[in-house]
Amino acid sequence: MSDNLKDLFGKLPLTVEAYWALRGRNKPWSAHYELENLNAVLPQAMEDVLKYQRNAGQPRKICVFSTLHYWIEQSMLVALALAGQGHRVSFAWLPYAEWDKEISLFDLRRQDLYTKDILQPASKVMRIASMLSESLAAGEKPLLTAELQKIVDQVSDYDTQYTLQVEETDFTSPLYLLRKRRNAQAAKAIFDWLQAEKPDLLVIPNGTILEMGVAYQVAGLLGIETVTFEFADQQERIWLAQNDEIMQHNTADLWTELGDQPLPKKAHQALVSLFAARKNAHLWGNFARQWQQNPVKGGASVRESLNLDTRPLALLATNVLGDSLTLGRQRITETMAEMIVKTIGYFARHPELQLVVRVHPGELKTHGTSMIDVINQAYPQLPENIHIVRPEDETNTYDLVEIADFGLVYTTTVGMEMAMTGLPVIATGKTHYAGKGFTLDPQTWQGYEQMLDRISQNPAAARLTPEQVEKAWLYAYLFFFEFSLPFPWHILWLKDDFTKRPMSYVLSDEGQKKYGQTFGYLAGEKLDWAARGLARLETLPLNEDNSQ
Repeated sequence: MSDNLKDLFGKLPLTVEAYWALRGRNKPWSAHYELENLNAVLPQAMEDVLKYQRNAGQPRKICVFSTLHYWIEQSMLVALALAGQGHRVSFAWLPYAEWDKEISLFDLRRQDLYTKDILQPASKVMRIASMLSESLAAGEKPLLTAELQKIVDQVSDYDTQYTLQVEETDFTSPLYLLRKRRNAQAAKAIFDWLQAEKPDLLVIPNGTILEMGVAYQVAGLLGIETVTFEFADQQERIWLAQNDEIMQHNTADLWTELGDQPLPKKAHQALVSLFAARKNAHLWGNFARQWQQNPVKGGASVRESLNLDTRPLALLATNVLGDSLTLGRQRITETMAEMIVKTIGYFARHPELQLVVRVHPGELKTHGTSMIDVINQAYPQLPENIHIVRPEDETNTYDLVEIADFGLVYTTTVGMEMAMTGLPVIATGKTHYAGKGFTLDPQTWQGYEQMLDRISQNPAAARLTPEQVEKAWLYAYLFFFEFSLPFPWHILWLKDDFTKRPMSYVLSDEGQKKYGQTFGYLAGEKLDWAARGLARLETLPLNEDNSQ
């Protein structure tokens, strides 16, 4: 069917429904938008909920919202598990496969009907509702209150930056206009839905970008509690935040409750093992990510290859432009790119110092603007005291840390790791580990340059105290091992995880012992870090090197 015909038929009432009833439902589903992993397990999972449903004591009315087919699969399992805990659950969705591409109304409505068919078994234990009709009924330019419009504008700005991996949005671009239209339609539909449902709690993935970011902010506008969740690179672990955006990685409460203690020996051993794997480009434990492409060669080798001398050396580690961990993190500059360009300008004026800019290796897997291009545009020729390590270079970042005298970062975790070695680190963006007692956190550009002046005059005197280094190690342990929580199904391995840990297991006494507390937090039970303590400490693998 041509796109023109799809547009025509998509606008005609009941046309797509007739097609779906007569033909679509009986055809193998072959669209990019697919829920077949969920389809394979949902009927049995729903029966398990009915069979093993637990008593919540004080059941809460919980709404779960999602969009994008993979998040719908994940979120529905979360919703089912919450129903299995004894809560009253409603689940709503928008049936998009891609957030950055247009789709005909015919295909969009067809995806919605497909979703309704797949999710229908869950209606025995929860209310399910598509938001597509309400969203489309809002029109191309919905009439929104000033507060809703502000939400739409901000989220659409973030969506564009995240998608294009840039830091400045062209507000006339087709992508921004697409995101603004969809977010506006979603804002109206979600606002009306939440007003009608009056839930105790809204549970949503991410909570920063796309329609899920809109839902988070609309809930806040209505005074509804929220839980946002995301997944990192650890199997059987989840990040979640209560009344906050999880990708902000707000560790303030965690640090307040658990940051005033000595680092246990076993925690120290776990960190030593983890970072040995990180340095040598290996996997470790349940982490499923390699941080470096090449193992360490030693600082002397890198010093020789970059032609570095004995002048004080600063290591500037960048983030990937537009990464979710840089959105809204500005503190002393409007963008990370501005911070890097101006920092290079500082070192250009100080030939008595050396600067190595380590461009993030993650740029090899992205399509956005490279920091290499940003630097080349600002400085076609760099002075001899400034060196750029490109994403594809075989240089290991940890070799650079070994020879650096001090570190400069925006929000990258490398800053925390430099502090763990005793290096003074200036954090210029709003990163989760700033303000914890082991970084320097300027509030203005003038303050930043004053810190550079002071540290560069005597880097050895600026090194961290043993107590500060201990704080950095303790914080690293808390962030990597305690901030994430036990959870049975990871979005990257959902099919295999659910096979290993089906709903019947999760709702059993054994499953509840392992995951029940996390589902309690997802249902809004106060996440008490002090009461949890170092809950993961006894389960950590030590001296484990999963080399690949």
